[in-house]
Amino acid sequence: MYNEAAATARKPVTIPALQAMKAHGEKIAMLTCYDASFAAQLEAAGVDVALVGDSLGMVVQGRRSTLPVTLEEIAYHTAAVARGLEATLLIADLPYMSYRDVAHAREAAARLIGQCGAGMLKLEGGGWVCGIIADLVAREAPVCAHLGLTPQAVHRLGGYRVQGREPDAAERLLADARAVQEAGAAMLVLEAVPAPLAARVTATLNIPVIGIGAGAGCDGQVLVLYDMLGITPGKRPKFSRDFLAGAGGVSAALKAYVDAVRGGRFPAAEHQY
Repeated sequence: MYNEAAATARKPVTIPALQAMKAHGEKIAMLTCYDASFAAQLEAAGVDVALVGDSLGMVVQGRRSTLPVTLEEIAYHTAAVARGLEATLLIADLPYMSYRDVAHAREAAARLIGQCGAGMLKLEGGGWVCGIIADLVAREAPVCAHLGLTPQAVHRLGGYRVQGREPDAAERLLADARAVQEAGAAMLVLEAVPAPLAARVTATLNIPVIGIGAGAGCDGQVLVLYDMLGITPGKRPKFSRDFLAGAGGVSAALKAYVDAVRGGRFPAAEHQY
């Protein structure tokens, strides 16, 4: 049950605080979120970071991919989630083509941070996005990068497949990770990459690395909220776990997730590649 007194007693989770958690070896617990009610539950459970992911296109809207999600839709959900949070850091995804150039990226940042309450933006890819990252950071818009399986590139990748298995691909991913950090990204999400590669990236970078299907060697973990509660229709990803099963309720499931991440019990061997 949501405990307002306990939630408001938490110190705000800031970007420097996440950096300190990495330095001290403290695991970061992150979940996606799409509305104020679930946001309040995440807050009470002690989740460090809430992500308004473009995953909402699939788990909320029932679409086949994240590609149709618009900036307007992300803005709507970001504002809703912000109303349920006090201490938890809020990240908003930049949806497909919303950061195709500097002008559009700045417009998206002004909307999501300036108007909707996000504290950071997340965008996918390496290479050309480094210029976008540098421009946003120079204008005080913090950025979380996203490498590995990048859902907005589903057509180029040929589906939702593990990335970085081959030596050349692994080296390219490591180079991209270094590049986004150099461009100014304050955090990195690694999705669906072999655990040894993710651990190598985490050890190489100074910024926190959050894994999703990237093994236990990352600085923290993120899951899609509905996957973690076992309510996503169809087959869940290998890297997910149903924390609601046997928990007795949503609040207990969220707390179990946070405890498992902090204690290094999630992800286990069966959740990684």
